[in-house]
Amino acid sequence: MRALFLKEISSFLSSIIGYVFILIYLIACGLFHWILSYNTNLLEGSTADLIPFFNMSPVIFLILIPAITMRSIAEERRTGTIELLLTRPISDFQLIFAKYLAGVALVFVAILPTVVYLVSMYFLGKPIGNIDLGATFTSYVGLLLLGAAFVAIGMFASALTHSQIVAFILAMFLCWVFYDGFELLGNFSQIGGLDYLIKYIGIAFHYEAIKKGVIDTSDLLYFLSLNALFLVASLTVLKSLKK
Repeated sequence: MRALFLKEISSFLSSIIGYVFILIYLIACGLFHWILSYNTNLLEGSTADLIPFFNMSPVIFLILIPAITMRSIAEERRTGTIELLLTRPISDFQLIFAKYLAGVALVFVAILPTVVYLVSMYFLGKPIGNIDLGATFTSYVGLLLLGAAFVAIGMFASALTHSQIVAFILAMFLCWVFYDGFELLGNFSQIGGLDYLIKYIGIAFHYEAIKKGVIDTSDLLYFLSLNALFLVASLTVLKSLKK
């Protein structure tokens, strides 16, 4: 599995895909948070925090992560190399998990340079250091968990088809449903208690909870369960290809 993981990482970094993903993410963040005069501009906020960054990043990931996962299995199916992978001396789960870990690693690499934002806001605060470091740290954890969930969803979408375009559109739709869809549906619910249950299914509910500065066990279990659900779904689709 380690060899396949390194191969996937290498394929991201030896082609333009990985670099484009990282560059577009960082450029988009730089424009929205430091240059454009908008409510996401960190310099125009009344307090020294990274809340606009953590609010905007999921929206950017909603588009970019499906773009990097769309080829993970769909391309293998299109070119026929999936049959070679399935004959390797590794289990189907290891194959899926290695590709998943490679995608999560790329998301982590993309997020890492934004620590500069934290350092900048730390020194821009009045007085210096007037920023909630605990909430900022948990928000970074939440963003990485959200990115990992999007990768798992993208992997599932890629496993369903041999077309990268279809995989991209399906992954983006599913990511939107789990991030915003359940939240919006919960807001329209008129049945007492049902609105909470619907929102609880969505990613936004747990991401917002983590952003408040507390990493609750229930939120961690939710993200782990969501990742496991889509990885198992991808594994099920992969096994069906053998028949």
